[in-house]
Amino acid sequence: MIRLLATIGLCAATSVATTSIATPVLAQDYPTRPIKALTTTSAGGISDIFMRALGDELNKRLGQPIVVENRPGGMQNLGARACTEAPPDGYTVCILNAEPVAYNQFLLKSMPFDPEKGLQPVTNLYHLIQTLVVNAKLDVKGIDELIALSKAKAGTMNYVTASVPLALYMETLAKQKGADWVRVPFKGGGEAVNAVLSGSTPIALIGEGNVIGQIRAGTMTPLVMLNNIKSPNFPAVPTMAETGYRGTPSSSWYGLFMPTGTPKPIVDKLAKEVASIMSDPAFRERHLTARSLVPAVNTPAEFAEEIKKDRAAAQQVVKDSRSERVAQFGRNSRRVLGALPLPALGVLPPPLRDLAGEGWGGLGRGVARRCSRWCHTAPPPPPTPAHKGEGSTPNSPR
Repeated sequence: MIRLLATIGLCAATSVATTSIATPVLAQDYPTRPIKALTTTSAGGISDIFMRALGDELNKRLGQPIVVENRPGGMQNLGARACTEAPPDGYTVCILNAEPVAYNQFLLKSMPFDPEKGLQPVTNLYHLIQTLVVNAKLDVKGIDELIALSKAKAGTMNYVTASVPLALYMETLAKQKGADWVRVPFKGGGEAVNAVLSGSTPIALIGEGNVIGQIRAGTMTPLVMLNNIKSPNFPAVPTMAETGYRGTPSSSWYGLFMPTGTPKPIVDKLAKEVASIMSDPAFRERHLTARSLVPAVNTPAEFAEEIKKDRAAAQQVVKDSRSERVAQFGRNSRRVLGALPLPALGVLPPPLRDLAGEGWGGLGRGVARRCSRWCHTAPPPPPTPAHKGEGSTPNSPR
């Protein structure tokens, strides 16, 4: 029995020793085949271009190609989910930003994956400098001038942004300073740039790298830097903080991730190689500074801590933005409905006709009240008992 126990103990010790030796050896030999890199954007986007440049340098150092695979769509959840579901063997890396990692879990009722449990941070890569630009024909040079113009051209101004904090920024300006504008949807940076240039949507809150050529050509004017990062390309443009805004700035980072469960020595090795590549001045100038990107490399542990703080901030931003969307819905309803002729009331379904007892302005307030019930926010003030009945004059506050 004693001999048997001794044999078992020896085997167990040998197994532990073998495992502890095998893991570093695994990292030392890694990689032995091509590595797949998932992106959440289409080919030609800034993160896609950067990942290909980084992949070329990693290929030189690791001796294996980095094969970029684009997985856009689903609020960037498609690519992020694919990352969490990949084998944790070191042969899948993913370039992701804050939207699927920190924000979407608070924006959606349910998520098809858990970003906290399914993603292993490797390193932050860069911050995307974001700016508010306008069509140069608007002839405004600052955010206060833009607000004044929106009031003078009430009901005509709209903007595009893909960022929840930036939409909240615009709606806060509408609430606090009386700006009059509406957010419109868009599919990508190229579409947003074309909309601003054509004048159909003259305001965009967008990555500077998408519009740097247009700014230099004089067809767009930058008014403010949105994530409180001064641009080396346009140092005279103020940040949000410098204009007096104290809200949460846009979370604009893009970082490198691997599936949870990837061996730590492999994660650490990849993080070290990326940090070495991004410390090279020539690489930084060509692939970061020239594209309005600010280096943000750190360790896996530091990046994980940053993400934890971002999630806490994201939860509050989403909560605040929901309240602002209710207010915006009420303003938009009154704007649209106030422009319609009263006889059109007959074509509305009964529930909306019931809400229109005080005229079209009353309908706008009624719709806003219904929305406030859905969103659990305070309803607008009750309507004044004016203009009731069939012969009422349209009451159409904007």
